Amino acid sequence: MDTIDLLLHPVRLRIVHAMSGGRTQTTSDLCARLPDVPKTTVYRHVGLLAEAGVLEVADEQRVHGAVERHYRLRHERTRIDAEAATSMSLDDHRRGFAAAMAALLAEFNAYLDRDGADPSADSVGYRQGTFWFSPGELAELIDALYEVFASRARNEPAPERRPYVMSAIFFPAEEPPQSS
Repeated sequence: MDTIDLLLHPVRLRIVHAMSGGRTQTTSDLCARLPDVPKTTVYRHVGLLAEAGVLEVADEQRVHGAVERHYRLRHERTRIDAEAATSMSLDDHRRGFAAAMAALLAEFNAYLDRDGADPSADSVGYRQGTFWFSPGELAELIDALYEVFASRARNEPAPERRPYVMSAIFFPAEEPPQSS
């Protein structure tokens, strides 16, 4: 399975998100984090991600006669690089966007279903706006945002920290008709 097909799946995207941030987790841990996904589905997708090298075994231990594997994410295997993105068809992009939105919606619903969910106190936001950019201005904005996100991506889990899901989506809107 190629990287595009592997990563453009809502359950696998959720597993990748759940494993990010330097965590090591068992498949059982992932089942607890994704309670809306059948356990057999989680096990199957963890197996696919491990077989493809996206997840690697960090530790193994015997538990009640079975081997329990602790996995960690190989970040370099989770990216669809610019070359691969360029080779994607419009249907691949459509499928990727749908998978990303399905994963995002599932994560948001899981958050809302947790005891004590408080969107206001947790600074939850879902704002959208339209901005006018030249190609150079858009590239400059993306580079600046990348720098901000990359500097925080190195944050390790700590007692005072909570993981937050952030999504940046850029696509051109239809231009309004020109007035005469």
